[in-house]
Amino acid sequence: MPYIDKNQREKYDKIINELAKIVSEEKEELQDGDMNYIITKLIKKIYPLKYRHINRAMGMLECIKQEFYRRVAGPYEDIKIKENGDVE
Repeated sequence: MPYIDKNQREKYDKIINELAKIVSEEKEELQDGDMNYIITKLIKKIYPLKYRHINRAMGMLECIKQEFYRRVAGPYEDIKIKENGDVE
């Protein structure tokens, strides 16, 4: 869950904003690969190469995916349903 203490966020936000600026200035067709590289590199640096840590990392990535869908993709789909009508 990404809802960490506000004091914790401060130490990350500057770096995240700088990294986001760099990636967003890249050609769109390269952004997904760049994001994959960045996330993979971070995970490999943080989680030791042991099954339990790989399992933790996979669970964390799954939670990120689900929370992104819940907070971003789902509401976006709701907007599009209102704009264009539901599938019948």
